[in-house]
Amino acid sequence: MPQMPSPQLLHLPCKQSKRGDEMNNMSNGFQSPTSTSNEPVVGTNMGVSRRSFAGNAVLAGIALAAGSATSSAAEAPREAQGDEALNAKIRRARLSGPTSITKDATVAEMDARGTMTILFQGTNKWICFPGNENKVGDPPMCADPVAMQWFADIKAGKPKPSNTVPGMAYMLCGATQHSNTTPFDRTSPAIPIGPHWMILWPFDAAICGLPTTVRDKGAWMMFADTPYAYLHICGTPWEGNELKAGDAAIWTMEYPRS
Repeated sequence: MPQMPSPQLLHLPCKQSKRGDEMNNMSNGFQSPTSTSNEPVVGTNMGVSRRSFAGNAVLAGIALAAGSATSSAAEAPREAQGDEALNAKIRRARLSGPTSITKDATVAEMDARGTMTILFQGTNKWICFPGNENKVGDPPMCADPVAMQWFADIKAGKPKPSNTVPGMAYMLCGATQHSNTTPFDRTSPAIPIGPHWMILWPFDAAICGLPTTVRDKGAWMMFADTPYAYLHICGTPWEGNELKAGDAAIWTMEYPRS
């Protein structure tokens, strides 16, 4: 699918959009960021910010290894990206996951060369990305360290992920992707995906009794029967009514079967 021109990010608030793509982050790759300040960092069009870092080590577990890149050019005026546009990116990134996570998460973006620019240095282990709703393959997203490693393994073309525990990622603004059967497809027409969250662990769809087709509700196994199979859950974790002991039943204990 042809790439669309880069938008003015200030005019792209996160919403339940069907644009973006969870797999593009895989294709662009993930490299570990490092920053030493909670002050938002303004990037330049050269992929260098006040505190932008190009790391060759991937974020795995709690390990962060990267080399810093600072220069007088990094301290250039903010014409390349004003405070208002920067804050819009941070807001959109934080809308991609639960507030309890995103309020303390690092917010970063990555250019086509894999250079990570930290927009806001967080205090927990999660990293959120603002994405680009007008670019297929670039959704707002929030991922834990294990998920970051999982995405990096796909970028590296590894035959299977190296994580030994489940990872989690949120894409509560929705996304698109090229395939439901392989993470390595970069050319097929985009598939619209609604707001969802992911448990990155190779569940067996047949054993678990789960569907393997894209749906707009419920859950299914993405990339079923591959080492990169994972549980895809539609919507947000807070849908439905909260119940407690003593509440009247609101269901019939029956459900339709296909």
